[in-house]
Amino acid sequence: MSVARAKKIKMVLFDVDGVLTDGTIWLFPAPAGAEQTTQKAAAKQADAGGFAIVSQSMVEAKGFHAHDGTGMYMARLGGLKTGLITKRISEAVRLRARDMRIDHVLQGIADKRKALEEILAKEKLHRDEIAYVGDDIVDLPIMRECGLAIAVANAREPVKSMAHVVTEQAGGQGAARDAVEYILRAQNKLEKVIEEYLEKHQRTEPSTAE
Repeated sequence: MSVARAKKIKMVLFDVDGVLTDGTIWLFPAPAGAEQTTQKAAAKQADAGGFAIVSQSMVEAKGFHAHDGTGMYMARLGGLKTGLITKRISEAVRLRARDMRIDHVLQGIADKRKALEEILAKEKLHRDEIAYVGDDIVDLPIMRECGLAIAVANAREPVKSMAHVVTEQAGGQGAARDAVEYILRAQNKLEKVIEEYLEKHQRTEPSTAE
């Protein structure tokens, strides 16, 4: 049944903390003169809690896995659009999303179902054409709305229980890559995408892959 669902997918949406990362949030002193462009948006949520670190002297850091970066590139080659929907607002996420050429980057989102509606309207897609990859209970509402719900290996049990697919790897360790490959494999595109990736990486676009 999950393979049948995966065949319909045209876009993959990801949570960030615990999915593209292992969930750890690091706080470091900001380099002198560093420009944190997300601070304006973060300041609006300063008193809400759980959205962002609002500071000009500290920076929130996250660790991202190279395998997931390659997975995003493979998604594009396979005709899949990608997006991030996360409650936290982070400069690190903004920069990494730009590096991975993510189509939709929504930070500071408490109601992920509403964000899904906006994406569906913009892309003119149906719910059964969307996959979402999550790890915690905040992801449950949007996962229930999507055609393919994917939980990472380190997800909380309620998330795993309602997911159609659970990745082999944990968040921050290649789980996003697992999700992309699962969909491409179901659509009989994986081998072709790998060959195209190797051709493009070796010839013209080494900087776009990990």
